[in-house]
Amino acid sequence: MDILADLGFYLVLGILLVLVLASAIRVLREYERAVVFTLGRYTGTKGPGLILIIPFVQQLVRVDLRTITLDVPKQDVISKDNVSVNVSAVVYFRVLDAQKATIQVENFMAATTELAQTTLRAVLGKHELDEMLAERDKLNDDIQEILDTQTEAWGIKVANVEIKHVDVAESMIRAIARQAEAERERRAKVINADGEQQAAQKLLEAAQIMAKDPGAMQLRYLSSLNFIAGDKNSTIVFPFPIEMASLVPGVKKS
Repeated sequence: MDILADLGFYLVLGILLVLVLASAIRVLREYERAVVFTLGRYTGTKGPGLILIIPFVQQLVRVDLRTITLDVPKQDVISKDNVSVNVSAVVYFRVLDAQKATIQVENFMAATTELAQTTLRAVLGKHELDEMLAERDKLNDDIQEILDTQTEAWGIKVANVEIKHVDVAESMIRAIARQAEAERERRAKVINADGEQQAAQKLLEAAQIMAKDPGAMQLRYLSSLNFIAGDKNSTIVFPFPIEMASLVPGVKKS
């Protein structure tokens, strides 16, 4: 009986030792880091690979260093020109400092999500609808810069921000279409008016040049006659100035 009791004791002891060793050994992947706390105090960051900790004395928190894709849900935004739109975006970020991401913020994922939503609304609310639709690259850069600055204290690097959708109400789409049509008509009228103004200016300059030289006016008159005479199917009575009689051979000016 004593032998069986001793065997049972050693068996239990062996099992406990195996469990202790198993709890003391940790294997971290290449993209993982372990933030180690000893009796509640931060004592270092370990990994990747095989690491050992003291059971019941040390605890570790695993942190993933890979790039995280954060899908920002649709946000109701009032633009600078008082247009209500729904905007969604995606944020790409990663943890650079595992210690800060664990100690400085309770849940860096939730904190970054909330910060991305509020920043998206704040930045887009300063711009008009046309800018939201036409200047997405600039808005993406502005949002990324703000997020990166504010998350730096958490050991997080925001690599990129992309606005995915800017949804406008159907009634507003029709209003925008009417506005675009009116803008095209306005531009067409302005271009036509500019053309007429330029043509009038050129005619004025030509008239001023010909007024300085009567011979130029007479040549222009003869050129017009030659152009009209090219049409053989019609008879045209055209006044002939006496001043030009001297230019015609055999005709004397009276």
